[in-house]
Amino acid sequence: MSTVAEAKPKWALVVHGGAGVIERKDLKPEQEKAYREAMARVAETGAEVLRKGGSALDAIEASIHLLEDDPLFNAGRGAVFTAEGKNELDSSIMDGSNLKAGAVAGVTTIKHPISLARAVMEKSPHVFLIGEGAETFAQTQDLERVDPSYFFTERRWQSLERELKRQGLPAPARPAGAPQASAGTIDLAHDEDGGRNADLMDLHKKFGTVGVVALDSRGNVAAGTSTGGTTAKRWGRVGDSPIIGAGTYASNTSCAVSATGTGEYFIRLTVAREVCALVEHKGMSLQAAADQVIQKNLTALKGDGGVIAVAPNGEMAWSYNTSGMYRAKIADGQPLTVGIYKDEP
Repeated sequence: MSTVAEAKPKWALVVHGGAGVIERKDLKPEQEKAYREAMARVAETGAEVLRKGGSALDAIEASIHLLEDDPLFNAGRGAVFTAEGKNELDSSIMDGSNLKAGAVAGVTTIKHPISLARAVMEKSPHVFLIGEGAETFAQTQDLERVDPSYFFTERRWQSLERELKRQGLPAPARPAGAPQASAGTIDLAHDEDGGRNADLMDLHKKFGTVGVVALDSRGNVAAGTSTGGTTAKRWGRVGDSPIIGAGTYASNTSCAVSATGTGEYFIRLTVAREVCALVEHKGMSLQAAADQVIQKNLTALKGDGGVIAVAPNGEMAWSYNTSGMYRAKIADGQPLTVGIYKDEP
């Protein structure tokens, strides 16, 4: 957990790449290095937008594009599979200056779901579009679309097969356009170890959601979140990530929040909005509000996960009740900080 209470910076940005069972004994050096470098790259990308006077929304979109392109994370390319063997993507974004918001769920051909969520916010009269309707709307926008096979990664497919086997459910056919299976598949997040490392990636099946919150030089805050959901999800399940107030919320009167974790609990507690409400109505510090919701409220329900947050005064915070969360923060006049484990700042 961390907070900043110094002179107000002109801008600030916080990033998360998911919270979950993340311990030193489970990540090999090259895996840890890959995650740290990814989080640093994403934070610096958003920071560069803000340094040049760009908006919080622009910084968030640019940062999340990188996360959606990186197979290390459960968003965009690298998203987990549904029980039917599909990648269904959810995303949301909110502008704290005017409370406008946009969200999409269950999209399958949009390379960057965060951009579609922003298009819903800025170019439609609606807040939340799902499935086929969201795809139809996307056709009217200048957004990059891809074949569903673009999102395929071998490690996520193997995680699906293991999860379905555990549930006693049949595995679907390998998706059309997916590369041929290779028993020796190796990558930085799933290697030939099988055993412990495969178990680690299965523990990650609920996590890996990505999010960014930012404060720009105009004093506006914003938040964005993107995810592939949970491995082997069924019946069109949607978690908290695209739900305004649960996984994402932003208001200049309080703060901006992006969440990650087991979405059902975050929906029940309206976690993102609750953090902001405690800041606005109870006068709590950002860190105290985040801790109240995550360490007390969420934990009491036996939910797991975490949040990142930023306030208009430049205060930054994160809180999580899991063993780790991929995270980074940076602000005007303050150095980049990257963390993974619980014992880091």
